[in-house]
Amino acid sequence: MQTDVHEIAPDLYRISTYVDEFGIQFNQFLLRDAEPFLMHTGMRRIFPATLDAVARIIDPATLRWIGYSHFEPDECGALNEWFGVAPHATAVCSMVGAMVMLGDFSDRPARPMADDELLETGRHRLRFVSTPHLPHGWDAGLFFDEADKTLFCSDLLFQPGNAKPLSESDIVEPAVDAMRAALEGPMAKDMPYTRDTRRLLDRLAALKPRTLAVMHGASFRGDGAATLRGYADAVDTVLGTA
Repeated sequence: MQTDVHEIAPDLYRISTYVDEFGIQFNQFLLRDAEPFLMHTGMRRIFPATLDAVARIIDPATLRWIGYSHFEPDECGALNEWFGVAPHATAVCSMVGAMVMLGDFSDRPARPMADDELLETGRHRLRFVSTPHLPHGWDAGLFFDEADKTLFCSDLLFQPGNAKPLSESDIVEPAVDAMRAALEGPMAKDMPYTRDTRRLLDRLAALKPRTLAVMHGASFRGDGAATLRGYADAVDTVLGTA
């Protein structure tokens, strides 16, 4: 496995490991600040590679916050491994995630985040947006950096393959192709479609992000609101009628 590091926005580094077994990238995002923030831990099996990549940017021992969207190995599987090298690190997630999932899994208490609550890391201000069942579990939520207008998208806009770090062109089409392909495979409809799906995607679009930090595939820079609205239309069409 090869792990690459690219700065995709000011102070924001995309750490990407392509795993041939799955045919996808696993991306973590490190926000370098007075209190460094890591979005997604990656799986335990890629922890050594992720740790090495983080060490190219900051002293891993200074990591202060570890965020994730929903309880899943690539989101927070290596959380306790990170605690082993970062003595002051704390997980931040939804209230459900902190109480139901991390209450048993995590070696340290998490900081639960209420909807619209802010986490200040120094220059950056991360707003937590509660998004139950988007992209997956009932504990799901996303972080939005108000300083540089970056939305950490988790599995939204999933693209398979070994994509380039950052795109300024359309990423909706490959994401829609992947969504359609999933319906025909063993992971069919891995993203639930509920009465709240469109409302939540519209709420994310209303944030007007300039950078979309995508967990699997290329991140995006440009009109994030238009990209999210186009993605919402596709979700309505592909999943809403499936």
